[in-house]
Amino acid sequence: MGQLIKLEDYVSRYEQNIYHYPSRFVRLKKQQWDKLKDSIHNQELSALGQEFWEEDPKPALIDKLKVMFKRGNKNSYDKMDENPQEENMDEEETSFQFSTRFSHLPANEEDMKHQFLDQLFRFQLKWASSTITEKSHMNTQYFFDERLKFFVQRFPDTFLVLYHPIFLLKNAPIETEIICITPTDTWCITFLEDEENAVFLGGSEHFWTKRIGQLEKKVLNPLIALQRTEKIVRNIYQLNEIDLPIHKVVLSRNGYIDFPHAPEDVRLFEKRNYEEWFQTMRKLKSPLKHIQLKSAQSLLEYCQTTSYRRPEWDTYDIEEEIKGE
Repeated sequence: MGQLIKLEDYVSRYEQNIYHYPSRFVRLKKQQWDKLKDSIHNQELSALGQEFWEEDPKPALIDKLKVMFKRGNKNSYDKMDENPQEENMDEEETSFQFSTRFSHLPANEEDMKHQFLDQLFRFQLKWASSTITEKSHMNTQYFFDERLKFFVQRFPDTFLVLYHPIFLLKNAPIETEIICITPTDTWCITFLEDEENAVFLGGSEHFWTKRIGQLEKKVLNPLIALQRTEKIVRNIYQLNEIDLPIHKVVLSRNGYIDFPHAPEDVRLFEKRNYEEWFQTMRKLKSPLKHIQLKSAQSLLEYCQTTSYRRPEWDTYDIEEEIKGE
């Protein structure tokens, strides 16, 4: 299951410590899957219609963090993020424990797996739009975004996904395509999908032609946004002396791309060769690597973030001001 480390300009837990959260997510996922299977085998499924994860951190944890901030113990907070084995980090993890509750009882283990992945997808959206102290306004369309689910649910845990991140360069926000950082490569990907079996005729012009039977329609050249995305990634990597291969991909899972003179540095994956590329990506078993995490951190540092403080933290500030009077 790929990890969603950035969604548009939403605040992300991964921005706080990219060297900690990816491995923590993998560990949490395994723990909860094992726990779920044990519950099934022991016939301990909970009541129907309950939530899968808790909406907010436990009050006890918030109180503990408030005390930490009140004392000005910033080093303790930093240390908590740096060391996943610390007791207080375990408490934060506990506040986001899964439950074994689903909307309906799984018919079999395969059904259970699909439900688990669907609920885990919601958990990923939470991590990609909130932290302990901040939140971003979530566009509910992402709960049903098939392309986002494709990256998050169908690729290995070690794939780090930036889904249409917004970079802030020279004080100007720039929207980009999808960026997927694997342990060995960085993939800049744009989708070119419409009706089933549509044929896209590529060229160097500003528009391509989409053909369905006898009907033709102009569509924006997907290479424009793809080239812009790759250029941003490459420049950031160069500034940080990162040597990780970058690939540009135009992806059409349900159609065809006819582009005889496509640039050599652009890969076209469509209905005839998509499955081979997809299976190759899924079979990548390499663990998380330092260069991969460094690459992710370098990109996140240039991403724009729009968020607001959680109300409970604002309440805490007011209480402290009253006490100080």
